[in-house]
Amino acid sequence: MPTKSPRKPAAAVAATGTSGLPDQELFLSRELSQLAFNRRVLAQAEDPSIPLLERLRYLCISCTNLDEFFEIRVASLRTTVQFGSTATVDGVAPVALLNQIHDEASALVNAQYEFWNDTLRPALNEAGVRILPRDAWSAKQKRWLKEYFEHEIMPVLSPLGLDPAHPFPRILNKSLNVVVVLEGKDAFGRAGGMAIVRAPRSLPRIIHIPTEISGAPHDFVLLSAVLTAFVDEIFPGMKVKGAWQFRVTRNSELVVDEEEVENIAHAVREELVGRGFRPAVRLEIAENCPTTIVQVLLQNFSLPENAVYRINGPVNLNRVIQVIDLVDRPELKWPPFTPRPTRLDVDAPFDQLRERDILMHHPYETFNAVLDLVAHAAHDPDVLAIKQTLYRVGKDSPLIEHLITAARNGKDVTVVVELRARFDEEANLRLADRLQEAGVQVLYGVVGYKTHAKMMLIVRREGQRLRRYVHLGTGNYHAGTARTYTDIGLMTANEEIGADVHALFQQLSGLAPSFKLKQLLTSPFTLHGGLLAKIAREAQHAREGKPARIIAKMNALNEAGVIRALYAASQAGVQIDLIVRGACALRPGVKGLSENIRVRSVVGRFLEHSRVYWFQNDESPQLYCSSADWMERNLLRRVETCFPILDPKLSKRVFDEELANYLADNTQSWQLQADGRYVRVAVEGDDMPHSAQQSLLAKLCH
Repeated sequence: MPTKSPRKPAAAVAATGTSGLPDQELFLSRELSQLAFNRRVLAQAEDPSIPLLERLRYLCISCTNLDEFFEIRVASLRTTVQFGSTATVDGVAPVALLNQIHDEASALVNAQYEFWNDTLRPALNEAGVRILPRDAWSAKQKRWLKEYFEHEIMPVLSPLGLDPAHPFPRILNKSLNVVVVLEGKDAFGRAGGMAIVRAPRSLPRIIHIPTEISGAPHDFVLLSAVLTAFVDEIFPGMKVKGAWQFRVTRNSELVVDEEEVENIAHAVREELVGRGFRPAVRLEIAENCPTTIVQVLLQNFSLPENAVYRINGPVNLNRVIQVIDLVDRPELKWPPFTPRPTRLDVDAPFDQLRERDILMHHPYETFNAVLDLVAHAAHDPDVLAIKQTLYRVGKDSPLIEHLITAARNGKDVTVVVELRARFDEEANLRLADRLQEAGVQVLYGVVGYKTHAKMMLIVRREGQRLRRYVHLGTGNYHAGTARTYTDIGLMTANEEIGADVHALFQQLSGLAPSFKLKQLLTSPFTLHGGLLAKIAREAQHAREGKPARIIAKMNALNEAGVIRALYAASQAGVQIDLIVRGACALRPGVKGLSENIRVRSVVGRFLEHSRVYWFQNDESPQLYCSSADWMERNLLRRVETCFPILDPKLSKRVFDEELANYLADNTQSWQLQADGRYVRVAVEGDDMPHSAQQSLLAKLCH
């Protein structure tokens, strides 16, 4: 790790501070920055060097990300407008920001569908993977699809004509629907008008045409195309004058007044019942739908003009991602890799951990070591207790089986299940019920604070004493995402770290005051202040002419206090490199404010998820890994952990692999400009191309 860093003398740096600058000049919009991230994801889809089906995956991810953006961020802004407009952190009024979002999101949506229609679908077709539009169906295919519609689709449809006796139906969040205009009279003599056809969730969104019908093994049709093609079959005797697919996106943020409820699990269950029908925030509709029909829908959903997005293609384009699993074409996907086994002695892990810490770098190293440690603890007669936090774990997780086995073997097993993990609430409720039925003590964390920390504690009797073994991580205990997310995990028997984690579990159970921890920084108590202190220390070192540098990697950055502290450090001469995957509200490279700050984003095969903070601290560098981004919610309104890597060799390894390696990336890296634009980093001169992720695959995997 470097001990020296190039920087300007402190006297040459303007000490302007930030107090006199308007917020618009200090902060970028979190929402617009998030849209810019989705544009970088789409750029991966547009990259011809990436395997074709993986390009399809990136396109679908950009669509899914946009869905969540509207469900959470735009929904929050519309709620703010409804209950009184106040400026966001960047000083922009929510009403004005919603208009900016519409312009940027419209440009992104147009780019998605232009790429789909003009580039990706033709390329897939050329490769023998055909997602067939209506005008490409052969007569034989059309006959088969009509029979499929009549036998497999129409029996489960419940079309609804709109009249005084049949008001507009409730439309489920992100469900596929068709609005139909009819002419003629029905069986009761009622004049035609508008009707709504809803596609139940039980229907497959991708239909695979049999090889004997198409003459090719990989021909697919979207349900939306079939519905609009044969919608006249649903209304015999009437003329269909037009049919247009649409989809409405709704506010999906759960609202639970934790101070007023006696049972948080019951309250979350109650909220989940109505989540799919909360206020609408976006309307997607076929591009050629008449304006009069659009206005009827906007009025029904109580949406303004800047909430409509006209679509030149399927409104649920993200559903095409199913094709990837339906097509067995390895040459069109990323080459497989085998994660390096972690050097954990599965027969005697506790003996090994007493000797040294073990570091894991996922997905390049297997997550199985974590599962093996819990499995061993579940059967070890000397293990007395296991304590675990769970935020997201995935379906059929082996970890849950090991915890249940431990409880049945007489261990005291306590699990903190976060019921409010966004979009995993229902799964976590089922998980909590199952654990409780097996005799596990289940806690739901702290009222008002999501438990986002990733930690596990094993208490073992060894002779005349009890010893604690700990696992801490930057990512979830989820074996599936551990193969696609980059994360750092640490196993240790360090006594001070063990005591700190034990104290945290006591706090989560509601049986302890605020402890002064020896090694860990935690939210909502010491992490925010600790970061500010360490940033200020670097600034002081710079003013004193000592080595001063900050390098940090995270998912997002928007906390105003941290950003102001980074500006002050930059003005003092501290060189600051930030690797921020997603939204970043800090403006880098502004003369006299942040000219010593550089921000880059890396978007590659794996989702960058690890949080690593490095402070030069004169000649004594400190490196921390954390579950927390530098966001207001993580630092002030969540339970988070931030843990040091104390072993010098492991600390250097994390620095080399997670920081220096990413700063050298010139193939999948984007540089943030002061105006919020991202510019792709290019290979210059005689430089060799360097991909941070590919270098780790080559170094650590088979």
